[in-house]
Amino acid sequence: MTAKLYPSIDLRNGKVVRLIQGDYADQITYDVDPVSVARSFCDGGTSWIHIVDLDAARSGERLNTLVIAEVVEAVAGRASVQVGGGVRSLDDAAALADAGVTRVVMGSAAVADPSLVDVVADRVPVAVGLDHRAGVVAVHGWTEASELTVDAALSRFPAASAFVITDISRDGMLAGPDIEGLAAAVAATPTPVVASGGVGSLDDIAALSAIEGLGGIITGRALYEGRFTVAEAIARIGERTTA
Repeated sequence: MTAKLYPSIDLRNGKVVRLIQGDYADQITYDVDPVSVARSFCDGGTSWIHIVDLDAARSGERLNTLVIAEVVEAVAGRASVQVGGGVRSLDDAAALADAGVTRVVMGSAAVADPSLVDVVADRVPVAVGLDHRAGVVAVHGWTEASELTVDAALSRFPAASAFVITDISRDGMLAGPDIEGLAAAVAATPTPVVASGGVGSLDDIAALSAIEGLGGIITGRALYEGRFTVAEAIARIGERTTA
């Protein structure tokens, strides 16, 4: 399996932003249009785009659904769109599916009720988001620790089409991903694992793509700050997997 790149668009009030370690009070706002950004990602060769609806994640209000639908329309035939943030019910997932989203990401709701993933997966493919601190899954916008570890969670969601694993301590920090932890997760489940958090350089991309069987790599802030381009990242993945 060759890892796919998932360039990320985090949305708040229709704007492209980045939260540092998930802190809504520590936000970077980028002066870019989400649709234009998505098109530029496709121009770079990506086949997936990862979107996080931060308003839905925080309050449950789906303020960005129209923007998400516009992104889906703009990249139709070029890239699939995966969306997370506040997907707490079948209705939430169905609304995104109706907007053309290929896959939804469920986090807190999945941890609270694993059977909900089975229900939603009958409507639209589901990636289970496992956001963790030191291997313990956090829920409710990363404000609470659950009683579930990442290791235990990997066997609880047979209907999941992927796991999106985020090391909260690294998210938005550009300080490097948790290679060891991600490699262990990949080895522990046949379900594709998508890595999130900490990617700050092409060397990080290379290190992640060297994990045998890794399904994908999410990167956001590094792209917006010009540390590398989508095309450069995809090329580096190709170099590692064909070497």
